[in-house]
Amino acid sequence: MTQNIYDDPAFFEGYSKLGRSVEGLAGAAEWPALRALLAAMRGLRVVDLGCGYGWFCRWAREQGAACVLGLDVSEKMLERARSSSADTVITYAKADLEKLDLPEASFDLAYSSLAFHYIEDLRGLLANIHRALVPGARLVFSIEHPIYMAPQNPGWLTDENGRKTWPIDSYQREGARITNWLADGVVKQHRTMGTLLNHLIGAGFTIAHVQEWGPTDGEVAARPELAEERERPMMLLVSANR
Repeated sequence: MTQNIYDDPAFFEGYSKLGRSVEGLAGAAEWPALRALLAAMRGLRVVDLGCGYGWFCRWAREQGAACVLGLDVSEKMLERARSSSADTVITYAKADLEKLDLPEASFDLAYSSLAFHYIEDLRGLLANIHRALVPGARLVFSIEHPIYMAPQNPGWLTDENGRKTWPIDSYQREGARITNWLADGVVKQHRTMGTLLNHLIGAGFTIAHVQEWGPTDGEVAARPELAEERERPMMLLVSANR
């Protein structure tokens, strides 16, 4: 079962104060790049895997999606999502993505933001998503970049010239990585870039776009704190066709 860290009171309290929790999609620096991977939403049947507060679900509906299903393992997340909209075309449901069984050929778009790195059986999840999409449909997702996740103890190091460097720790050793982010003992699943992309190919997807996300000059000018995101890719954005 996927670790349900988001229902931990201390974790949820910390998460609720993050910019992306307060501001929604506008507070997620990678959102403009992720949005660019999405086709027109009008009339689409959409599933959001790891929907959290439901920000994307509501955005998809505003863009004309015919129906939206938001799935999350966290009751606290779903409670917040349901309280934020009374739109009956959006359905929120509790689901463990490790055990997901979506109906075949039911969706035109599968979307996920920063959830797949919690999944141990990603191969099985991608196969399930592929079955649930109609031919020509698309999977668009963001995930922590394998380089960002690789360090056992994430944090900047300094080289002999005083420049900040990012440590790479056992990159080729795949599997669980324990981190202390908002709470102790958060479990994430590290896999190499090759493994991730090959899982997509093995599930039957055709990879359309891969972006090792980093902020633009304009984004750094507007938000100087994003400058460090240019030192190493923090997120990987992927679009794949069914």
